Amino acid sequence: MLELYQLIQLLAIAEYGTMSGAAERLHLSQPALSRSMQKLEDILQVALFDRQKNKITLNKNGELAVEQARRVVQQAHDLVEQVRALDRSQRTISIGTCAPAPLWELVSLVSQLYPEMTVSFEMKDTDVLLDGLKSGVYQFIILPFASNEPEYYCFPFETERLYFSLPPVHPLSCSKGLYFRDIDGESILLLSQIGFWREVCRKMMPLTRALVQTEQEDFNELVQASALPAFTSDLAMRWLGKPENRIVIPVLDSEAAAVYHFVCRKDDKKKLSALIQSLKKNITPSTVKH
Repeated sequence: MLELYQLIQLLAIAEYGTMSGAAERLHLSQPALSRSMQKLEDILQVALFDRQKNKITLNKNGELAVEQARRVVQQAHDLVEQVRALDRSQRTISIGTCAPAPLWELVSLVSQLYPEMTVSFEMKDTDVLLDGLKSGVYQFIILPFASNEPEYYCFPFETERLYFSLPPVHPLSCSKGLYFRDIDGESILLLSQIGFWREVCRKMMPLTRALVQTEQEDFNELVQASALPAFTSDLAMRWLGKPENRIVIPVLDSEAAAVYHFVCRKDDKKKLSALIQSLKKNITPSTVKH
């Protein structure tokens, strides 16, 4: 019977061009590889190589066998990955989010409701999140807008509003509210992992130079020590506290407010019913209104 390892060996010979090169790559002796190929030829009942004294090359049969072997090996690889992915999905709840703040409470809640499951999460662009939900990479995703796709179940569950975090000496620190354009053109401290908010900042403050920090701790220290503007949000202040020695002023543009939507496949709604019910209990009228 044809064995998968024989096809992998055949592909190695095609890739490296010589029996010796393929044997070295496969960590086999050349005689062992040669015997394996002779066995493959016996199974197929055709010759795959033109053999000369010091040279072996694929003939037409061999070239066709290589072409088909690539398909079979890829299909075998896909089979393994799909079975492993299914197994992981049965033991893992994978969350995709457009921003970090919705996860701060959500991950803990999921862990409490499904203690037998492993919780994983990552932050991606919205297009990637939707593709991942469709392909089964994620059990549910968090978007800053509603999805109207008929195969998805979607509802708003949380809101977030941006605030400027200004030092008291800043000329606008006495303002009751500010627009993006009021700060545009200044240098500003910014965290790197803020999801879709990064694009909002680029769009609304095109003249601003962002001094991006990758670590939350470094960012917090710079905010305390620097005279530069920064951002915070109502959710960030709820969970992380108000920035020390700073005046926080709401950003008045509509783009500075986000309504986060929980989105899952309708087929997964029953499995996630405990989480959905828990989230819906905490929805405020203002969330639904937005």
